[in-house]
Formats: sequence, C-alpha cells, structure tokens
Amino acid sequence: MTITKIVSPRVKLFSVGFLFLVAMLVGMASYCLAEGEKKMTLAITSSAFVQGHPIPKKYTGEGADVSPPLAWSGAPEGTKELALICDDPDAPTTEPWVHWVIYKIPAATKGLPEGVARKTKPKEPVGALQGKNSWPAGDNIGYRGPMPPPGHGVHHYYFKLYALDAPLDVEAGLDKKASLEKMRDHVLAESVLMGTYERPAK
Repeated sequence: MTITKIVSPRVKLFSVGFLFLVAMLVGMASYCLAEGEKKMTLAITSSAFVQGHPIPKKYTGEGADVSPPLAWSGAPEGTKELALICDDPDAPTTEPWVHWVIYKIPAATKGLPEGVARKTKPKEPVGALQGKNSWPAGDNIGYRGPMPPPGHGVHHYYFKLYALDAPLDVEAGLDKKASLEKMRDHVLAESVLMGTYERPAK
C-alpha cells in the first residue's frame, strides 16, 4: 500500500519564505563582510620602526630630525587623494602636539620617502602640500620629530593616514584642525602607525 504525504499550501509557503529569508541574511552578511574588508584594507607601515615600538633617534629632535620613510597599501576604490597627520596625545598641552601635516598626496602614491623637505610644496611626492605643526611660527612647516620633556615617560606618536574620495580644494599651510575640517565627509578609510619615544630624566 502506498502512503501519500499531503503537504498543505501553507506549509509550502512557509518553507519557501524561510529559505528566502536565509538566503537574504547570508547575502547581507556577505555584503557587510565585503564592505568591512574594503574599509579595513588600508595599511601603513615604516621600514624604520615597527608598530608600537620605539622610533629611532635619527627621526627625533635629538637626532637628524628627518621624517621617517612610510609605505602604505590597500587604498579603497574611489580614493582620489591621501593625507597624513602625526601627533602626540601624551604631550603636556591641552591638545595633542602636532608633528606633521601633509595632504593632497596623489592617490597613486605608495608612501613617503625619508626626509621630506620642510617646505609647503616639497618635491616628493609631487603635488603634495604641507601644513603647520605645533612648533613656533617660522619653523612650523613639515615634519618635526619627537622631543618629549625629559623624564615625562613614554610618548606615543600616531601617524594617521586618510584615504579621501575627492581632491581637497586647499592651499598649503593648513594646521591640523583646518585640514581635518576640509577632509570631513570625504574619508573613505583610515590607518594608523604608532611609534614611541622617551627621553630619560637628566
């Protein structure tokens, strides 16, 4: 004797709906993962020091005081320009002490060479502009290296790279606050390289 199992239309509808919901959730999860990976691909490194480790004396105010070599990869699709800011939140000041502001870096650029000239319009990278650091006027353009007060403990220096979705319509000489204001609503991705430096008590 053959037994025929009868499935009601309501059960069939539930099964189809359930499968559709599962497929939709899987698709959304895949999309979110892809978007997350896209935002997290930008990475900045240096051949001079490793993430979280001391910055060599050469790149500080106690040494040659030249900017360290930097390299990056993974700029997201749609990147039109890059910008970089380096500051020290451990400084004994009301705001983080700014060591470097450089922007309008061409999207195709893969890094910054050692010793970028302290000029508003350096030769390398072509097209980049530099802004003001926290040093007194007259010597506050371009990179200035770590020089924390002796005995103040370990300071942390954050090299923050920004991928922008549009070219900035700006002039050279902006400070950190003004450059961040210009970048607002244009940041596709960010990446941070942090190095440390300490000057022992005398």
